[in-house]
Amino acid sequence: MSPESISGHLLLLLALFFLVVSPSFSQSDPRQILLKFKTELAGSSTQVFISWNENNPVCNFTGVVCDSKNSITEINLSNQGLDGTLDFDSICSLESLQKISLGSNLLHGNISSRLSDCTNLQLLDLGMNLFSGKFPDISSLTQLQFLNLNLSGFSGPFPWKSLEKLTNLTYLSVGDNLFDRTPFPSEIFNLMKLQTLYLTNSSIEGTIPEEIGNLVSLKSLELSYNYLVGAIPEGITKLTNLQELELYDNELLGGFPVGFRNLVMLSKLDVSNNSLEGDLSELRNLTRMESLQLFENNFSGEIPVEFGEFKFLKQFSIYDNMFIGELPAKIGSWADFQYIDVSENFLTGSIPPDMCKNGKIIEVLMLQNKFTGGLPETYANCSSLQRLRISNNSLSGRVPDRIWGLPNVRMIDLSMNQFEGPVAPNVGEAKSLAQLFIAYNRFSGELPEEISKASSLVEMELTHNQFTGEIPARIGDLKKLNSLYLDGNFFSGTIPESLGSCVSLNDLNLAGNSLSGEIPASLGSLHGLNSLNLSNNKLSGVIPASFSSPRLSLIDLSNNMLIGRVPESLLAEAYNDSFAGNPGLCADRSRGLRQCASIPHRSGGLGVAKYCFIAGALVLVLSLACFVLVKLKQKDSESMTNPWDIKQFHVININESEILRSLKRENLIGKGGSGNVYKVELGCGKQLAVKHMWKSDVDHGDRKNHPILPKRKSRWPEYDAEIATLSSIRHVNVVKLYCSITSEDSNLLVYEYMPKGSLWDQLHTCQKIEMNWKVRYEIAVGAAKGLEYLHHGCDRPVIHRDVKSSNILLDEEMKPKIADFGLAKIMEINKIMDSTHVIAGTHGYIAPEYGYTLNVTEKSDIYSFGVVLIELVTGKKPVQPEFGENKDIVRWVHGEMRSNDNRIALVDPNISEEFKGHAADALTIAIGCTMRIPALRPSMKMVVQMLEKIEPYSPIDIMIENDINVVKT
Repeated sequence: MSPESISGHLLLLLALFFLVVSPSFSQSDPRQILLKFKTELAGSSTQVFISWNENNPVCNFTGVVCDSKNSITEINLSNQGLDGTLDFDSICSLESLQKISLGSNLLHGNISSRLSDCTNLQLLDLGMNLFSGKFPDISSLTQLQFLNLNLSGFSGPFPWKSLEKLTNLTYLSVGDNLFDRTPFPSEIFNLMKLQTLYLTNSSIEGTIPEEIGNLVSLKSLELSYNYLVGAIPEGITKLTNLQELELYDNELLGGFPVGFRNLVMLSKLDVSNNSLEGDLSELRNLTRMESLQLFENNFSGEIPVEFGEFKFLKQFSIYDNMFIGELPAKIGSWADFQYIDVSENFLTGSIPPDMCKNGKIIEVLMLQNKFTGGLPETYANCSSLQRLRISNNSLSGRVPDRIWGLPNVRMIDLSMNQFEGPVAPNVGEAKSLAQLFIAYNRFSGELPEEISKASSLVEMELTHNQFTGEIPARIGDLKKLNSLYLDGNFFSGTIPESLGSCVSLNDLNLAGNSLSGEIPASLGSLHGLNSLNLSNNKLSGVIPASFSSPRLSLIDLSNNMLIGRVPESLLAEAYNDSFAGNPGLCADRSRGLRQCASIPHRSGGLGVAKYCFIAGALVLVLSLACFVLVKLKQKDSESMTNPWDIKQFHVININESEILRSLKRENLIGKGGSGNVYKVELGCGKQLAVKHMWKSDVDHGDRKNHPILPKRKSRWPEYDAEIATLSSIRHVNVVKLYCSITSEDSNLLVYEYMPKGSLWDQLHTCQKIEMNWKVRYEIAVGAAKGLEYLHHGCDRPVIHRDVKSSNILLDEEMKPKIADFGLAKIMEINKIMDSTHVIAGTHGYIAPEYGYTLNVTEKSDIYSFGVVLIELVTGKKPVQPEFGENKDIVRWVHGEMRSNDNRIALVDPNISEEFKGHAADALTIAIGCTMRIPALRPSMKMVVQMLEKIEPYSPIDIMIENDINVVKT
């Protein structure tokens, strides 16, 4: 071979070498790898990448950790608002990389199989993100010690087999993902170093194998919210290092296995909501117990007396079992005891006196047992107490006075006992008290006037006691009061006029007392009033004309001394027996009332009336003439000012007088607790919806031509909330607020008109139309995107607080828009939750934690959206008799899914067969949204992504898509 040809070959080989090697040189440059990583996350709303630039050493990049040789060993960017996809192809070329912490961000997309190239990884945290698709095989990551994929959005089959060789793992958390159902993964039993195993909500089915006892290093084992059946295995008794065991929300049977007493390190045990039975003798030696949750099972027997000596116990919940006997007298008296719930058992004896000894207890829930004795005086000093529920027992005696005025108490429930004595005047000091239930006791004396100072009261039930005297005159100061039940007492005097100022009042029952005088006309101004019962009193006079609007679902004025004509609008069939026992009442067309006599025409009386009319007319004409002259003079000196304040949020040509003229009964299209909604058609043909907000201190009588109300300077908080929320929102799936029109006497909101009404109308009323799954799916996605914008797209997150199908409106193309922001909360910066003493929302849609804690978070909206999604899939209402007593659609669906896992059977029969599988997939997402524990629910951003993944395709769509792919190839 000639030298020339050799040199040519060498040049060619060198060229090929550089072509192959150059990319790996560039890829192994840590700076370029990190900058590429930064580029993939360019959409993130974070300042963390400011230091990631060409001029800064990579070891000074925020979140980057290097070793002594300046090699990158760790990338830690957890909880930094990262938004984008991950490129493990390049990241894993950092050969010294040992730790990747990217949890609690907004990362999405699939995870590349190149993750397996990160062979030196010891820690991988991708939890709390929005990924999609399957998680890849990681069997090559044999040095991995910590793996967290919790609530990360993965679905499909999980690569359990790949864990078999990861014998260095000490922490494994892959829960709260939509994995395919699988038996308990046996590969885990090889991980002898495991200290934490979190498989909650991982779609694991079948029994817990005895081999679980091999994991002797375990300190925390969480297998809750799966499909586990059978008994708790004896193998668990070998886990003597176990400190936390959670098995709640499964279908486990039997009792605690013999030897469970060996778990002496156990401090947290939760086996609630199973079908476990037997006694608690195996728990009597677990003296380190801090939290013991056994509720909703079939346990029986007595509570071991040793529980009274548990010096670390803070939380104890055993409700809905069959326990008998007494509670240990010292229970909860040693540590900073937080709550006890022993409701719905057969417990006897007295209430332990020292559970608030350290002043930290928040909830005492002991309802529906057989407790006797009184309420211990020791709780009168318990300022931390928020909920006291001891109803439906055999308790007696006088309630300690200071109990009524506890500063943080939100609920006092003493109903169905034998308590006696008065309600103490210091009840007015209970500024947090929202619910006061003391019905069916022997309370007596006058209801103190000071109760009107308990300004947070929402519900008050004093039914069937022995109260006397008058109803407090200032009860109208309770602006948040939603229901008031004073029936079955001995109240006398008149009904306070101020009740008409209880602007939130929905249910009023004063029946069975000795009330006299006339019915206050102010009650007719309560447009949120749904139920009114004044029966069996001594009321007289006529039924006020303000009651002419037939909006009440129940009205009962029977057995009084009322006279006169019953307003025609109250003669509906639903009110047939509402006026019986009032001989003085009459009606023109009623089967149950006598006919009203015609008014006799007497000539003398007619003549006097004629002269009076003429005189009145003359006075009116003269007054009008004077008024015109005055106005003309004013016009010469100054121009009239417009009394209306119009604030526009979208460009639209609106004349307020044109809108005001349209607020008539014939244009009424909806009613709510805070106002009427009218359809308004402008002269230009544009259609609008106008909400006219209720006022509290005015007469709301029907006015055909001019509905504007008398002067009032203040506005309703619902009005301010809706303005604050909607005026700044711009999203295709949120109803558009064009403008607000306010004056001293009226508050109006002008929206775009949604011709198809609400989703509730289309699903559940006579207005409903046939909706195939594609239409329902698009409604679900659109509503989810609207909520996603509220939670993640606004400067400050907006929590709607009343998400329901009737607040999802539909345009002419059935596109959804979220509406009615009267209860919305705009979250403060860095504030993750808010609370209110008013239970906001609608029954069937309210998240379970809201009723107990009154905490408002985005997760509450997500629960409510999950209910809407279940409605779309099943076609059922949130509350129906077929679900069973005290059950709503969520508990029904969860129960059906656990009993037979036949999702298809739950799908609305009106959905065609070809799409039932897609609908069932949506039901799975809804199950995730309605998890009992808020932390287990996905974010709305994740919900949108999951919904988009299950977009339905018809066979025609698939054929077209395949044809396009053929053309492309």
